[in-house]
Amino acid sequence: MMTDDSLRETFLSSQEIYPGKIIRVEKWQVRLPNGETAPREIVRHNGAAAIVPLDRDGNVTLVRQHRIAIDRFTWEIPAGKLDSPEEDPFHAAKRELEEETGLQADSWRLLNRIDTTPGFCNEHISIYLATDLSQHPAHPDADEFLGLTKMPLREAVAHCMAGDFHDSKTVIGLLMAAMALGVTDAPALSPLASIQRGSAVASSQSGK
Repeated sequence: MMTDDSLRETFLSSQEIYPGKIIRVEKWQVRLPNGETAPREIVRHNGAAAIVPLDRDGNVTLVRQHRIAIDRFTWEIPAGKLDSPEEDPFHAAKRELEEETGLQADSWRLLNRIDTTPGFCNEHISIYLATDLSQHPAHPDADEFLGLTKMPLREAVAHCMAGDFHDSKTVIGLLMAAMALGVTDAPALSPLASIQRGSAVASSQSGK
């Protein structure tokens, strides 16, 4: 019978290649299960927190932004990176929700802690469901330019299933929130272009 130990790679050494502000790139040497050695290129990240903010009417707030790495506009749940690997993700979640959307929540539930790309990166994202919301001014970071919109959670889930939403933490968060709350029916979808036209805009200049 195959055991995990028969699959385990053992860390031997590392060399820092790039000491970035958001990520660090390292080259590792590992020992393979057969005793041979091999290189691994590893991206180290502090981690992040993401939030599914659901109001009393069943609407979820989503963030619209341009992701230059993939040159695509995305719909995402609010999220942000941890200030350090030691930061409590729950504290980061509360901070990022208020900064990006101006929302505060009285009720929180951890949905999952996902490994985003375990093949080469150690990033974890803790995903929370936030309810009992109250609205306050948003104050995004100086280099953040965001569009905000609300839609029913069931409609957001339908967009996930239709392949309209591509961001992984968003798809996972919305689907898990829907399962946790028993939201299973799928409505007719509004065109994404119409949603974008109806969005409010938040930027580094708004809410201040």
